[in-house]
Amino acid sequence: MFDSRHIKTFHAVVTAGTYSGAATALGYTQPAVTQQMKALERMVGSPLFVRVGRRMRLTEAGETLARHAEAILGSLSVAEEQVTAITRLRAGRVRVCGFPSANATLVPETLAQLAAEHPGIAVSLLDDEPPDSLRRLARGECDVTLAFTYPGPPEPVPDDVVEIPLLEDQLTVLMPVGHPQARRRAVRLADFTEERWIAGCARCRTHFLHECAELGFAPDIAYATDDGLVMQSLVAEGLGVAMVPGLVLSFLRLDRVAGRALQPAARRRVSAYVLREHLRVPATALVVDTIKAVAERRVGC
Repeated sequence: MFDSRHIKTFHAVVTAGTYSGAATALGYTQPAVTQQMKALERMVGSPLFVRVGRRMRLTEAGETLARHAEAILGSLSVAEEQVTAITRLRAGRVRVCGFPSANATLVPETLAQLAAEHPGIAVSLLDDEPPDSLRRLARGECDVTLAFTYPGPPEPVPDDVVEIPLLEDQLTVLMPVGHPQARRRAVRLADFTEERWIAGCARCRTHFLHECAELGFAPDIAYATDDGLVMQSLVAEGLGVAMVPGLVLSFLRLDRVAGRALQPAARRRVSAYVLREHLRVPATALVVDTIKAVAERRVGC
């Protein structure tokens, strides 16, 4: 492998025509230039110059290397500029995988802040629920994963994955605005034992069934969907009620739907997950810090 410093010095010698001229141009001593050229010739395995009077003439090997030297140095310069742009957050790409309610709330605010403060950072967005989203992180399909967990035994996280807690998401019940329980500021799950239910994603549904079992009833689940807008529409049409996280209330779009907090308070934890080594990548660390700042501005974090 060629040493880029040697190539730079070689190019200066070719341009100047003498070792002393190259030394002056580079700010080196002439012995330093001589030593670098000897080292390069040892690496090449052939002389690169022959002396003709006071000037240096290229050998055949030297002419071949000279044809490539400028391109090599140009590529190195471009690479240096691009790497510097990334490390100084003028450029960079980050892939974020989030669950739907986070992608509809935390992520847009994060992207807007990044666009205003660091327009060179490009963020691509994936949509997936945990645990599949965490598997994507492990497979290298994304750089940052947003996921949630419910109360219970902690889920194992690989040693090379860092969890960054973002907020505690209050669980609520969605119901039609004309529902009798909609007159209350907070509701109990036990007040809905006779209702038809609309269940969410697999992880949310598992937690919901566990909570109902703790209260001694099995809910009548009429529909299941992980799409918050579909769930709202089903509730608005009076087809059932739903237990949803507070983030879903941030994008309520139907005036026929009411959300009431559960009492006693029930919450899920929302976190960002990233491979430990990726936190050393400036753009990834910036995206994580921005998501965290956005989450901290929300009630209940």
